[in-house]
Amino acid sequence: MMMVSSKTFSSLQFFTLFYLFTVAFASTEEAIALLKWKATFKNQNNSLLASWTPSSDACKDWYGVKCFNGRVNTLNIKNSSVIGTLYAFPFSSLSFLEHLDLSKNNFSGTIPPDISNLTNLVYLDLNINQISGTIPPQIGSLAKLKILRISVNHLNGSIPEEIGYLRSLTKLSLGRNILSGSIPSSLGNLNNLSLLLLYENQLSGSIPQEIAYLRSLNVLHLGDNSLNGYIPSSLGNLSNLSVLGLYSNQLSGSIPVEIGYLRSLDILHLGDNSLNGYIPSSLGNLSNLSVLGLYSNQLSGSIPVEIGYLRSLNVLHLGNNSLNGSIPEEIGNLRSLTYLNLGKSSLNGSIPASFGNLRNLKNMILNDNNLIGEIPSFVCNLTSLEVLYMPRNNLKGKAPQCLGNISGLKVLMMSHNNLSGEIPSSISNLTSLQILDLGRNNLEGAIPQCFGNISSLQVFDMQNNKLSGTLPTNFSIGSSLISLNLHGNELEEEIPRSLANCKKLQVLDLGENHLNDTFPMLLGTLTELRVLRLASNKLHGPIRSLGAEIMFPDLRIIDLSYNAFSEDLPTSLFQHLKGMKTIDQTMDKPSYEADGYYQDSVVVVTKALKVEVVRILSLYTVIDLSNNKFEGHIPSVLGDLIAIRVLNLSYNGLQGNDGLRGFPVSKGCGNDPVSETNYTASALDDQESNSEFLNEFWKAALMGYGSGLCIGLSIMYFMISTRNPKWLARIIEEMEHKISMRRRKKQRGQRNYRRRNNRF
Repeated sequence: MMMVSSKTFSSLQFFTLFYLFTVAFASTEEAIALLKWKATFKNQNNSLLASWTPSSDACKDWYGVKCFNGRVNTLNIKNSSVIGTLYAFPFSSLSFLEHLDLSKNNFSGTIPPDISNLTNLVYLDLNINQISGTIPPQIGSLAKLKILRISVNHLNGSIPEEIGYLRSLTKLSLGRNILSGSIPSSLGNLNNLSLLLLYENQLSGSIPQEIAYLRSLNVLHLGDNSLNGYIPSSLGNLSNLSVLGLYSNQLSGSIPVEIGYLRSLDILHLGDNSLNGYIPSSLGNLSNLSVLGLYSNQLSGSIPVEIGYLRSLNVLHLGNNSLNGSIPEEIGNLRSLTYLNLGKSSLNGSIPASFGNLRNLKNMILNDNNLIGEIPSFVCNLTSLEVLYMPRNNLKGKAPQCLGNISGLKVLMMSHNNLSGEIPSSISNLTSLQILDLGRNNLEGAIPQCFGNISSLQVFDMQNNKLSGTLPTNFSIGSSLISLNLHGNELEEEIPRSLANCKKLQVLDLGENHLNDTFPMLLGTLTELRVLRLASNKLHGPIRSLGAEIMFPDLRIIDLSYNAFSEDLPTSLFQHLKGMKTIDQTMDKPSYEADGYYQDSVVVVTKALKVEVVRILSLYTVIDLSNNKFEGHIPSVLGDLIAIRVLNLSYNGLQGNDGLRGFPVSKGCGNDPVSETNYTASALDDQESNSEFLNEFWKAALMGYGSGLCIGLSIMYFMISTRNPKWLARIIEEMEHKISMRRRKKQRGQRNYRRRNNRF
């Protein structure tokens, strides 16, 4: 055994002690620096960082801290509920740091340029914080960096060119920020990059051709920006690409045939752009594709049969394009399909029989096409269906009774078709059903009484059919019903008092039926009711309040027109209408509107023009009591309802408007946020023209009294002959109304005169 001299041994002891001393000193310096940073946190009592104390060993005892050779190598306090900034972070003290993960916290402020001192950094994750400001160009100095993640923050400004210097980078994630400007071409230098996430920013310009140099790229996600120009055909060179997301941009031109070369592609999402041309048949080569989204473009031509080769496809969304032709039978081969959306695509023909093979399908969306034929019975075999959405087609025949077999169905919408026959009673077996819309068809017969027991139902729309009989009378306590629309049928008898059990009800439209009842004041206890439309029925009698109880507190639209209500207008009906006393545009949409399948709408009449209004629950307020037998004075409390957009009390026996205040709103007052359909510019012009015409008409008539009947009639003839004669009937109606009102006024004056004479 070789002997070691005492001098050599002493030298080894010295260097060992020196090494241990320097290591201990460096660890102490890093610990003190981290404690100073912790002292700036707003939540000092953070339980996870309670181990960070001067008396403990930073390398062994501190949460999220790891060391190598006594120096801090890793700092990982991900999802630790920290509230702080990076301003006091010890960038210069942690020169050996390789792994820094501060994601899922509440860090705010900017990224300091001093981050360039972390020269050994390999991993940097600042995802999901509140960091703002620009990305410092000094970040390009971190030559060893492999992973850079700063997604879901508030970064603004442009992506610095210097990021293109990070040649070791494999993953770059900057999504969900407010970054602007163009995508720097320098990113094409990142030869090792496998993931590039720049989605949900405000990036503009074209997709750089240099992106095609990134041959290691697996994921390219540039969706939800403002990118324009063409999709580079050179992207077909990215043979390792598994995800290509370019949706919600302003891209134009055709889909490159070369996209079909990306045999590893799993997700292809190009929806919501301005792409045109045909769907390339080469997409049929993407045998691994699970998601194909080409919706909301300007694509034309037929759906290529090659789509039927994509046997791994789970999601197929081609909706909202300008496609034509029939639906290929080959789509029925996609047995893994769970979501199918071919809506708003101008497709024709019948629903292919091969769709009966799609046993895993959860969503079948075929709305707004020109589909014909009957609803095929095989639909009932698709027992995984949750959404069956086929409104606005030309489907005919009966709704299959077997629909009740689809036990998990949540949305059933077949409105705006030519369906006939009775409503299948089996639908009441669907205990998960939330939206049932068979409106605007030719359905007849009675509404099954059992429909009142579907506790999960939120929307029940059977408007504009030929339904007869009575309403269901067994609406139960705990009902989920939010919208009930049976407008335009032939329903009779009374309004069921059990509707008062539907405490969540917001929309009730029973207009244009044959209901024969008094006013259902019990509905006033429904605190969430916003729309009550009972127009054009046989309702009668006075409107009586229930006493001192607050009634209809959230009502926005009440339409009782064309009935036989009589006596005075009760003050109690109007004095608690809080929804009409304030202008509220912040009201939340019902959950079914947020899903996008169903949207409430109602037709209101203003100045003899019918207007179908959507977003009715928050932005439109209407009181229409016209064409009844109300008498007496107009209640002064109506003057407090400042949010009213339409007030119609015409064709009654009312007198006096003492409490109504203010002048008509000027034509150019503010912006009107209400979204209205079927209210076209031409209709507005016609309405304005009609108003002016009526004024001129009456002037002409008065001229006839003053300057001779022949001249007056000549002027009227000239005006009528130079206008659209469709207004003539309305003018005559207006004349008749004015004459009758004058006659009533004269009669009231005579009665008052007799009363005064009798009194004296």
